[in-house]
Amino acid sequence: MKIECSACQKTFEIPEERLPVGKEIVFPCPACKENIKLDLRSTSARDSTSAPQTEETQASGDTLKKAILQSVGDLPPMPQTVFKVREIIANPKSSFKELGDILETDQAMATKVLKIANSSYYGLAGKVSTLKQASVVLGHKTIGDLMTMASTSGLLGNNLEGYELDAGDLWRHSLGVAIGSKIIANMKAPALAEDAFAAGLIHDAGKLILDKYVLERAEAFKEYMADGKQSFLNAEKHILGFDHSEIASEACKSWHVPQTLTVAIRYHHYPSESQEDKLTYIVHVADAIAMMTGLGLGRDGMLYRMDDKAMEFLGIEVPDISTIMSEVVESVENIAQ
Repeated sequence: MKIECSACQKTFEIPEERLPVGKEIVFPCPACKENIKLDLRSTSARDSTSAPQTEETQASGDTLKKAILQSVGDLPPMPQTVFKVREIIANPKSSFKELGDILETDQAMATKVLKIANSSYYGLAGKVSTLKQASVVLGHKTIGDLMTMASTSGLLGNNLEGYELDAGDLWRHSLGVAIGSKIIANMKAPALAEDAFAAGLIHDAGKLILDKYVLERAEAFKEYMADGKQSFLNAEKHILGFDHSEIASEACKSWHVPQTLTVAIRYHHYPSESQEDKLTYIVHVADAIAMMTGLGLGRDGMLYRMDDKAMEFLGIEVPDISTIMSEVVESVENIAQ
């Protein structure tokens, strides 16, 4: 097989019997040492695994965004429980009875709440058998967090092929960001702790919306990122015309997400554009920390950078990052067991 180096344009003959058929390989050019990449999958195999090139597959920018938002009924529903729970917790006069009333309408979620309450994270393994008992032992704010986790676990637990996230990966990452956000909020802005947890948990909901469109354009994403210098976020903007945080902020209107959370979701990758919104900076730093731990690290975890001014804005020091990382990893592992 004749092969040409794209860097120095020299050609080489390599016996086909030495090449691994059906695979993609990378090797250094014998002349200039730059990497040569070869896709040795058969044309028919590539064609059979590629999505059909429909008009929608080719669309991008405002045209694609409009098409996505017009099919809002097909978008994954955001559990309204998350926001009902937030309202109850925010009211200092509220009681567990109000949370219990929500749980009575969803026994599946009630079962999940008890399961998480009995995780080693809360130190009550096997000791909590009723929700009332859990509320007495854990307190009603913690029960609120449990309900928020339980109500989103199904939504965020799916396999996302476009982002190369296996089932449960997005939920684990989102849980890590939620926990990290609450830790940072408790350190620097305690009044934002509950909003920080909820925003952290749903900050990547845009991936649920875009996954199918990313998968349809898998080859375009692969080509754009082939040099290893472009982030997946840049690829979204280049190929689709917008990224997952932007489309999520549009969908938030249909999901009736409170404005405070919508801003944090929209700018969690670009906190400097949020007009110094503290919640946005909190979620941004927590997201970066979760990426550092490797929790739910899909394709978009590559080349992820924290905003240069984020730590200074929040008053976080380098030793704080290590402490938060350790607590986040331990917490997620204990809850997700």
